[in-house]
Amino acid sequence: MGHLQAATASVEDVCGRLECDGYAIIEGMLGRDAVAAKKAELDAITRSTPEGRNDFEGFRTRRIYAPFAKTRVLDEMALNPLVLATLDRVLGDYQLSQPVVITIGPRETAQTLHTDDGVYPLPRPHAEVVTNVMWAMDDFTEENGATHILAASHGAAPVPADRQDYSRTLRAVMPAGSACVFVGSLYHAGGANHTERTRTGVAMEYCATWVRPQENHYLSCPRSVVRELPSRLQELLGYNVREGLLGNADGRHPKKYLARDD
Repeated sequence: MGHLQAATASVEDVCGRLECDGYAIIEGMLGRDAVAAKKAELDAITRSTPEGRNDFEGFRTRRIYAPFAKTRVLDEMALNPLVLATLDRVLGDYQLSQPVVITIGPRETAQTLHTDDGVYPLPRPHAEVVTNVMWAMDDFTEENGATHILAASHGAAPVPADRQDYSRTLRAVMPAGSACVFVGSLYHAGGANHTERTRTGVAMEYCATWVRPQENHYLSCPRSVVRELPSRLQELLGYNVREGLLGNADGRHPKKYLARDD
């Protein structure tokens, strides 16, 4: 199935792909100059970031956790109108779960096939509680580690018998500036990098507001930083209330506490 184009893709187009295949690749989400500027700043942060601690993180992969505490270049991506309109349909009420910049180094091995909602003890099938967006900061190729995707493995589909078997997967090959949107119940894995160059992607993961985000944004992103962010991004970092109760602080909306220094 061909890739969607940001200039013409509708929410219905994206959601249709998600319902059928579990993922959708949209080209042209960022222009070439924007990608270059964002990647230059991300590369500067990555250079001082340690490599991974296990096979899943990748011993030759560097991950910038808590990126909103460290840079502003991702703000517009987190608030992309097409992405948010899609999340409105798929998740309803949502916030950021685990945004992370992932730079796969040369000779990195492939991840094990997994789902992003696997951290929650929910039996399949279940309503989607996670949606991820992988933004390509470099061209994603089969050689440099483009994501393995087991198409249509979401929802009620059975668990793969061998989570190391990539023979049935396709690759999220896409040019820099593209975004691959996929639901949390879809099986996927970071690919092996067989080149001598790094490959950077930004995984912008969102979750329903009634489940716990993977990252504790209240601790990882200083309140002094959050105060200066757009209101919608504050909400996506957890400064929100659902059903008038979930997320309250001392019975009040958490945004009322952003001005406090204690």
